[in-house]
Amino acid sequence: MKTWMRIIAVIVGLVPAAVAADGVRGTGDLGIVVERAAGSIQIVETTGRTSLGRVTGLGDLSHATAVFSRDGRHAYVFGRDGGLSKVDLLLARIEKRIIQAGNSIGGAISQDGALIAVANYEPGGVRVFDARTLEAVADIPAVWGEGGARSKVVGLVDLPGQRFAFTLYDAGEIWIADLADPKTPALVKHRGIGKLPYDGLVTPDGRYYLAGLFGEDGVALLDLWKPEEGVRRILGDYGRGAEKLPVYKMPHLRGWAKAGDLVFLPAIGRHEVLVVDARSWAEVARIPVHGQPVFVMARPDGRQVWVNFAHPLNDTVQVIDAARLKVVHAFKPGKAVLHMEFTPRGEQVWISVRDEDRVDVFDTRDFRRLASLPADKPSGILFAARAHRIGL
Repeated sequence: MKTWMRIIAVIVGLVPAAVAADGVRGTGDLGIVVERAAGSIQIVETTGRTSLGRVTGLGDLSHATAVFSRDGRHAYVFGRDGGLSKVDLLLARIEKRIIQAGNSIGGAISQDGALIAVANYEPGGVRVFDARTLEAVADIPAVWGEGGARSKVVGLVDLPGQRFAFTLYDAGEIWIADLADPKTPALVKHRGIGKLPYDGLVTPDGRYYLAGLFGEDGVALLDLWKPEEGVRRILGDYGRGAEKLPVYKMPHLRGWAKAGDLVFLPAIGRHEVLVVDARSWAEVARIPVHGQPVFVMARPDGRQVWVNFAHPLNDTVQVIDAARLKVVHAFKPGKAVLHMEFTPRGEQVWISVRDEDRVDVFDTRDFRRLASLPADKPSGILFAARAHRIGL
C-alpha cells in the first residue's frame, strides 16, 4: 500500500502547475501576464487570484499581445521579434513556436477559430496560419503606391464572416480581407483615410471599424454593414486651435470603452478622454484627466471607465463614472502602470505595475486591493474570456 501511495505522490508532483491536482480543470478563469523583459508569461487564475505557472522562451515580448482559442485552452502569443507561439495553458508549455516575420505588432483569430492572422511591420503585411498546426495558409503583402513599397500594418482585428480588418500605417488605408477561402483572400481597399493611422478597433457587435490617426486630428470610421459608403471622418477637429503637446506614448484604441450609447476614447497628446455618441458618432463631451491617456477601458457593466496614463504620469489610475461623465476616484498603484484587465463580470480589475515587478488585483466596487502577485516587469494582462468576444 505504501508503494502505491509513493507512486501517486510522484504522479501528482509531475502534474503541470496550471492543471488541478485531480488532472481536471476548466479554462474559463485562466489568463496570462506578459513578463516583457524576461520573454515569459505567467499563467494566472482569477477565482483564487493566484499564479499557476510560468512559460519561458517566448522571445521579444516588448510589445506582446495574445488571442485565445475558442475553448480557452491555448494562447497565441505575438512577439515583437516576429515570433508566434502557441501555448497550452493547462499544460503550461509551448506547443509550437515559429518566427514568421522580422517585426510584428499583434494579431487576431478568425470567427471560427481556425485561422491566426499576424500584423507585420517587417516585411509589411499580414500572414495567416492554421490555428492547429501554425502552418502558413496565406500571405497578404501590404503593397501600396506606384513604387511597390510595403507599409507597416497595425490595427488588425477579426470581423464576422471569416474576415479581418487592418490599417496600413504608411499608406493611410484600411483593408478588409475575406478568408472564406484562405488560399485566395479577397481584398477590399479603402484609400485616403487620413495620415498615419496608428491603431484600429472593431465595435463589440462587429459593425464599425475605427482607425485612430496620428498624422492629423480625427478618427476614420468604416460602417461594415454599409462598406459601399466608404470611410468617413469623425472627431475631425478635436485639438484644433489648442497648443499641441508632445506625445509620450501612443494610446491604444484597442483599450477603448463603450458604456451604453457612449464611446470613450483617448485623445492623442491631450490630457482628455473624448466622449462620443455611438449612434451619431458626434462628440458630446471631453473629460479632463490626470495625463495623456493610454488605455481607456470600461468595466463590463459599462458604469465605470478606468484610465491609465503615459510617462511621466504613469503611476496613476483614474476612474470615470459613465453616468456623470466625471472622475470619481484616483489612486497610485505604483510606478509604470502599463495595462488593466477586467474579469469577465467586472468584479475585479488586474493592473500591471511594471517598475515594481508586480500585478495588483482590485475590487471595482470599493477599490480595495485584494491581492498582489510578483511578476518580472509585467505589461499585458489578457484573460481567456477574450476568446468569446469580437475584436479581442
